[in-house]
Amino acid sequence: MSQAFAHGVGSGSTGEGYGPLILLFGIIIFILFLVLINRKKGWTVLVTGGAGYVGSALVPHLLKKGHHVRVLDLYTFGEHALKDVRNHVNLLEIKGDIRDLDTIKKALKGCNAVIHLAGASNENRLSINSKNDEFVTVDAFTVLVRTAKAAGVKRFIYTSSACVYGPITGESAIESDRFEKASELGKHLEHCETILGEESTAEFVTSIVRTGHIFGYAPICHLDIPLHALTYAAVAKKIIKVSKSAKNYPSIHVKDVVGLFVFLLGQPNGRIDGETFNAVTENHSLLELANVVRDIVDSDILLEDIPPRGSASQKVSSKKMYDDLGFLPRHSLGDAVKDLITAFNSGEFKTDFNHRSRDMIRSP
Repeated sequence: MSQAFAHGVGSGSTGEGYGPLILLFGIIIFILFLVLINRKKGWTVLVTGGAGYVGSALVPHLLKKGHHVRVLDLYTFGEHALKDVRNHVNLLEIKGDIRDLDTIKKALKGCNAVIHLAGASNENRLSINSKNDEFVTVDAFTVLVRTAKAAGVKRFIYTSSACVYGPITGESAIESDRFEKASELGKHLEHCETILGEESTAEFVTSIVRTGHIFGYAPICHLDIPLHALTYAAVAKKIIKVSKSAKNYPSIHVKDVVGLFVFLLGQPNGRIDGETFNAVTENHSLLELANVVRDIVDSDILLEDIPPRGSASQKVSSKKMYDDLGFLPRHSLGDAVKDLITAFNSGEFKTDFNHRSRDMIRSP
């Protein structure tokens, strides 16, 4: 017997040495197959108010991230809001009223997520008090939520506002704080939040985002937003009229609001179910806003002091958004001012509401 065979090594031993490698390769292929067939597809998202200020920035970003998007809007601000993505294969635009049940059912068909932006305008929220506004923000919201739930929607993200806290005299407001002396709209939004919480289930995951005052350029953009009006005054009139005693003003860049919504869609249910997040990146007075604008536009621009209107003051904490959720905003006031200046100078700024714009900004 040869030495090889004496040691128990036969002619088939070479193939046996590759056995573990072949097995490992097979396991890897099987795992990749499972990942492929179970890969999470993009959401089919109904964005109510998708042709408004925030929506005009959000919808293109959702499409870019691979989601299917349906927009339900009255197109109050014009038909141009989504012109750059209008022919996108994953976009369906529906012109209609969220107060109409048949329209809601049509818009929700096939959707598994809702981002609710429609309702009162963010930049004017402190001044909206009418019975009609209550109907739009509460009654229609209730129907929308219950219809979405019945239609099999799995996730509902509601855009509320920091105005639910009312004036804040102590430390920064956090999500668990009780509401005191809120405006009429703040009370309406609180009511909506309560309704959404009551409808939340394991199969209908809900989240609430309480935004500060939203600023920054978007395809639909106008001068009612204080930072925009201040920037326009600095660029066009070389003077800014603002109360130097104005109090805290919580705010967030529109791009960060968009990023937060997309981030929430990507989170597991247990991380966001039933949760409320303050979405504020900066707490400044109007005077501080004006100084940021002046420093960027021209440090020689005159700041004219005018009497404040009202005494409302807010300072809002986003610690929960940062620490618990792990979302970190990336855009500043300065970024917004620079973008606005570019838009003003290029003629891209759609001044749909110039008749309401002003260079005299007072505290809310």
